[in-house]
Amino acid sequence: MTSRDAETSVPIHPLLAARWSPRALDPDGKVTDEQLRAVLEAARWAPSHGNTQPARFLVGRRGDATHERIFDLLSKRNKGWAHPAAVLILACAAMENEKGAVPMPEYGVGLAAENLVLQAVAEGLVAHQMGGFNKEGAKLVFSLPLDVEPQVVIALGTLGSPDLLDEERRAKELAPRRRKPLSEIAFTGEWGNPAF
Repeated sequence: MTSRDAETSVPIHPLLAARWSPRALDPDGKVTDEQLRAVLEAARWAPSHGNTQPARFLVGRRGDATHERIFDLLSKRNKGWAHPAAVLILACAAMENEKGAVPMPEYGVGLAAENLVLQAVAEGLVAHQMGGFNKEGAKLVFSLPLDVEPQVVIALGTLGSPDLLDEERRAKELAPRRRKPLSEIAFTGEWGNPAF
């Protein structure tokens, strides 16, 4: 596959430009212990409100019971492509700590997940984050504490051929990457007045 680097209005860090969310995962692809530890370590060092560190992770490797249980929680659409993932990670938010309610826990998990994904790119891996899964089922299947909320499932692995996908997913995989222009998302002075 040719480069999928983002087309940006100005140069950005190559790690950021290279990050995307493929669905074509190599069914034989491996994630080493060192790579897995590195992505989780990157997540651990994400910023959080008051250093509350709300992110928690359940990690399943292809072939183990945790991977199977996370996979079973996925929506039908996500099950259609995520089965070859070398690793499935359920990211959760600890909503409380010894001081009470954790401020902005979902935001903290989002920051940790982005650190994890960017480290995956640095490791030569790919990652795809999914909101389509049974959150209530995850609470039961993994006996999550009452103050822990499932947030996202991350498929981690190595890039596979788009030919592994059905026609609809293959078309999405090969389509040009798109983002709204800066003029639609960054404002100054008043809402809607483009900063660039």
